[in-house]
Amino acid sequence: MAQTFYITTPIYYANSLPHLGHLYTTIVADAIHRYKKQRGFDVLFLTGTDEHGINIQRAAEREGRTPQEQVDLISGELKRMFAEFGLDPAHGGYDIFMRTTEAYHYAGAQHLWREIAKNKTPKGNDAIYKGFYEGWFCAPCAEFKSEDEYFTPDGSDVPFCLIHERALDKVSEESYFFRLSDYDEFLIETIESDPQIIRPDARRNEVLSFVRRGLQDLSISRQKTSVSWGIPVPDDGGHVMYVWLDALSNYLTALGYGTDGRTGAGNQADEAMTQEFWPAMHLVGKDILRQHTVYWFSFLKAAGLELPKGVFAHGMWLDADGRKMGKTLGNVIEVDVLHQHFQIDAVRYFALRDMVFGQDGRFGYENLIDRATADLSNGLGNLANRTLSMIAKYREGLIPDGKIAEEDYIHARRAGVEPDGGELVSVLEHARDEFLRRFDNFDFSQALETLWSVIARVDKMISDAKPWVLAKDESQAETLNAVLYRSAETLRWLSVMLYPVMPDSAEKIYQQLGLGRPTTGRECAPGSESDTLPPSPVSAIDSASLKWAGLEPGTRIDEPQAIFPRIDKAKVMNEIKSEPPAVAGGLSEKPDDLVEPGGSGDSIQPPATAGGTDTTGSVQPPATAGGSDTADDNFITIDDFLKVELRVGEIKVAERIPKADKLLRFEVDLGEDKPRQILAGLAEYYDPDKLIGRKVVVVANLKPRKMRGLESQGMICAASLEDDSGPNPALAAFLEDVENGARLK
Repeated sequence: MAQTFYITTPIYYANSLPHLGHLYTTIVADAIHRYKKQRGFDVLFLTGTDEHGINIQRAAEREGRTPQEQVDLISGELKRMFAEFGLDPAHGGYDIFMRTTEAYHYAGAQHLWREIAKNKTPKGNDAIYKGFYEGWFCAPCAEFKSEDEYFTPDGSDVPFCLIHERALDKVSEESYFFRLSDYDEFLIETIESDPQIIRPDARRNEVLSFVRRGLQDLSISRQKTSVSWGIPVPDDGGHVMYVWLDALSNYLTALGYGTDGRTGAGNQADEAMTQEFWPAMHLVGKDILRQHTVYWFSFLKAAGLELPKGVFAHGMWLDADGRKMGKTLGNVIEVDVLHQHFQIDAVRYFALRDMVFGQDGRFGYENLIDRATADLSNGLGNLANRTLSMIAKYREGLIPDGKIAEEDYIHARRAGVEPDGGELVSVLEHARDEFLRRFDNFDFSQALETLWSVIARVDKMISDAKPWVLAKDESQAETLNAVLYRSAETLRWLSVMLYPVMPDSAEKIYQQLGLGRPTTGRECAPGSESDTLPPSPVSAIDSASLKWAGLEPGTRIDEPQAIFPRIDKAKVMNEIKSEPPAVAGGLSEKPDDLVEPGGSGDSIQPPATAGGTDTTGSVQPPATAGGSDTADDNFITIDDFLKVELRVGEIKVAERIPKADKLLRFEVDLGEDKPRQILAGLAEYYDPDKLIGRKVVVVANLKPRKMRGLESQGMICAASLEDDSGPNPALAAFLEDVENGARLK
């Protein structure tokens, strides 16, 4: 019986149009899905839409629709996009398109609630209890916010979400609570004991840090008078389930969990399917990692269910200049533009090659064209075309025998060709093993780089041997045969290994090698029985089984055709710039600052907090005003720079602030009458006692701001990578001794 593997994307929140974030995560999941199937696994691939909550209600009201009409439209648009990019079942893509408005999901989610409610927490308390909640709620996040998760702008009585910079809703109502605070020790032990359960390591450490700061019980319901669009709480029709408990349970209910069976999301499913495929591997954006780990692991533990196989949080796509994407900046990558102007496999290859999975990446139309030209047109495509064209020209379209007789070794050496070909075989076998190892670890970028080093090597072999010269020398016939055979056999290996990444192109290369039909060693008359036998698809070949000399001499190749036509960069860029963005179905465009609670918001980056400090204490650029997308708006003048007063300060006092896990309180000597009090979010990275006496850079003319009841009179500058992939934030410092109060110019 085949080993099973269950891969999921987030189910994407159905309040706005599909975008690059949805496409990216689904491309990655699809590649893993195809890879695992190729390796012999019985694979299940889930994607879909999260269709409940206050955001859906509000989006529907804004568009003049009912909530059901809204989610029907969005799920339809998402399916359309998936079909256009070959990610749907008709093209070998997802197996289940999950929708949380399906009746079986209601039954399954309510069953999960009951299972949680009947059990005790690890500390012996009821897992769910009823209480009264009063707090600040962020609708786009679908979360209540604690004091360190919001800020209050000057002149406002209402706090704003740190992520969205939107006013929070004050909620005072009866609620059911999940006793999350009792699961801290369980979570820490689980995450520390299994390094694979949360990846990459930076995200794993981030979750551990969050748990160690202390967990608060989680509100898991809203009164129906406040939010009507949701799943009713079991045995209490006055409440609907909190969106995250509802959304996360889909990974189980899609398998038939908690129901007698379901038919609405794909193939038939029941409890047996749950037993067969659970646990899952979840792919998520880093913006929804906490919900898929802290919340989801705790819900599953409370219900007595096995935890996921793993959660892998990928980064966000920035634009070509490293800025977050947004309509205001005019730098959003439109999926319809990608579909219209680029080969699907080129988009897939770029997505997997240019973003190191787990880190942020840069995406621009010109970047895509440059990568497709260099790696696909000039790389793989050129190797395939020149190899097949030379076989057609010099060997009448038949794969030659690649063996060189020992007496002809001297001729091969004179042409710079290794006589027995053993070195190339070793290179290919090593590349195959490395590719499999890296793909298994979701290191797609390095896996592909490994294969492109093989392409470069074989290209060099052809250029050095000069087949067009060998063809004129009868004594070099076997040398020419060897060069052509080795190139063609390398293409066979590459087509098999690259199938999960570029399925259509891999199939075309495989078929052009004459491997789409069983014609080994002989001709087939058109229309004969042999010619109509089903092909041996490259998708059915396990890369691990590849062995040298699998390509039989005498196989007739197909007529060579360009796999990756060259892109006219100037022409395509002019066309893209002249086209207005498309809007489907009359739906409003997605707001720049909207994160999908159940999906991956790849265009979203947390902005700096009001007053100029973020949680790391580093300086952040101000938001672009006015919506201009001209190049000049990316620069400041010298006059702008001189407005920022940067001065040298010496830390005299450094201490932690009670009940504030991220903040440190400093007293910094700037050469003034008395030291300034400055608060900075450095508690996770520095021992305060070791900072006393350090010289630092301070923004001295920043407007004072209150945090935790204390006034911060400036900002201490620190450096960190935008994608958080590098080391911890580092304080700016000096090699020379500089007087306190000296100004940086």
